[in-house]
Amino acid sequence: MGYLKGRSAVIIHERHANLKYNYGNRSFWARGYYVSTVGLNQRIIQKYIREQEAEDQVNDSISKREYIDPFKKSKRD
Repeated sequence: MGYLKGRSAVIIHERHANLKYNYGNRSFWARGYYVSTVGLNQRIIQKYIREQEAEDQVNDSISKREYIDPFKKSKRD
């Protein structure tokens, strides 16, 4: 899974170079994992997704900052 996420992030950044200015040095994929053997049901999966989404929103609000595209002219020019 790690290889797929890493490779797909590289491909996305190659095709959409402007994304790096939105994400800066942060990771493209969310950190986290879920492991279980058997017996998952829809309710448990939905709860996991909600909790991951809430955690991502908290992390985004903490590390959010304005990124400036170095290739765009500034308003002062």
